Amino acid sequence: MAGDGFSLYGNVLDAAQAQRARKWQRMFVDKFHYDPDEAYTLSLVDNPYLGPIFGLKDVVRDGEGEPIDPTNGVVCATVRMGFGHYRIAMAGASAARAMGFTPYWLDLLAIPGITSDVINWWNTNYSKFSRLSQRSPLFNTYVWESITTGDKTLPGLNWLLNRYAAGWPWRFIKANARDYRMSELFANLHRALPQEQPLLASHMWNCMGAVAGGMTHVVDMMFDNWPMAFQLIEGAKHGVQSPSGYYGFRVMRGFDDKGRMLNPTPPDALHYVGHHVDHELVEGVEDDCAARIRRMRGGEPRRFLLTMGGAGAQRELFKAIVDHCKPMVDRGEVMLFVNLGDHADNWEWLRAELGGASDVHTHFTWEDTRAFADEIRDGAAHGTHVFLHDNIFHAVYATNYLMRVSDVMITKPSELAFYPVPKIFNERVGGHEAWGAIRSAEIGDGTVETRTVPETLQAIDLLTREHDLLEMYCDSIVKNKRIGIYDGAYKCVELATGRRWVRDEAGVGSVVA
Repeated sequence: MAGDGFSLYGNVLDAAQAQRARKWQRMFVDKFHYDPDEAYTLSLVDNPYLGPIFGLKDVVRDGEGEPIDPTNGVVCATVRMGFGHYRIAMAGASAARAMGFTPYWLDLLAIPGITSDVINWWNTNYSKFSRLSQRSPLFNTYVWESITTGDKTLPGLNWLLNRYAAGWPWRFIKANARDYRMSELFANLHRALPQEQPLLASHMWNCMGAVAGGMTHVVDMMFDNWPMAFQLIEGAKHGVQSPSGYYGFRVMRGFDDKGRMLNPTPPDALHYVGHHVDHELVEGVEDDCAARIRRMRGGEPRRFLLTMGGAGAQRELFKAIVDHCKPMVDRGEVMLFVNLGDHADNWEWLRAELGGASDVHTHFTWEDTRAFADEIRDGAAHGTHVFLHDNIFHAVYATNYLMRVSDVMITKPSELAFYPVPKIFNERVGGHEAWGAIRSAEIGDGTVETRTVPETLQAIDLLTREHDLLEMYCDSIVKNKRIGIYDGAYKCVELATGRRWVRDEAGVGSVVA
């Protein structure tokens, strides 16, 4: 990757595209007055939100905290862009803790400098277009689906994007070149970490910056189930969540914008690991599924967990679900948990939509959320419960905590598609999410994607009033655990550190020497 040229595992980008990637980098250099000699001093402080849960420590840009330990610490590197990448990093942190390591949290947005400048710029635009895709069917069909998949069979504007964009659609190697050149600007930050420090990256920019900074024990916890070239980083190991994803990355399927066959990714760079899931959720699979079946057979209200993602899209769908469930809640057929994340404006909107509903309970602190979930683990509950937190850590982790006491989760097929809980998939936000629903449906722990409101409401009715689907999903989840489908986070820690995690025939996991 020296000079203006660019290659990925022997696949050389043409000179014009490589030069455009350099121009993309130069745009950020000029826009944010990048200093190539900028030095970073990093240390550790306790994370005030998840520190008490699994010993998490934040990497901060000063020398006042604890020193970084390359032998017992695992860096969980992430970036807030929606909630999905935080969710993957939390799974890595939880697994690292279970395997005897101290997890270190490195959010590029939390480090003042070029990293936060660049990613704030990206985050603003991505969230804006995600919301627009849900408000405008035309934009979603003709622009967003094409950009987020690179699928030339879609009726999108690929010809325009290919001709004029610096690297879109994201599926192609030219997008990898653009992102790598941008992420080279993060190298100085990563040079401040020990070179041999184990690092789990939940976003390709974290991974690219670490490799550019000379780090040698870097694992890319790959997201989604639709292979796109910008997730491959030469110099890192890649933890892929599904066999179909593994094949797509292995052969670089569709990664050339002109449809040419490419050299495959070397097998020692690519690893099928399973789904990235938190230790507590994996270890609780049998108990949680047994509780779901017990509640169902006992005639208790079906507990639905409705999640709003970090981009804050899909309000109209939320309204339709809440309106549909109101009379079912009143009749004692349904319990509704609504996690609004850390979006206070969504509560103002939802409160107006709920009108004068009397059986609405709010949980706006982590202490209250945790106490409520613990109370209903073996106890009865009713009504509609709304959760809202003032920080992203509790906003994301509340869904993890609540899904253990929920019967069914209603979500777009984002990273939550990979979690061991029965799921109804509503409409995706971006074409890249479609294959998350396909993966879940095929391994038997969720529905297919319900792309219209009537389809989503039909799934709610079926899973409320019938038993067969919930029984099938719970049975599949228990079987999936036993064969390691949900062990991706442990396996990524293993790739980064060499410490092995194995599961016996009964499904019990442990560390081995």
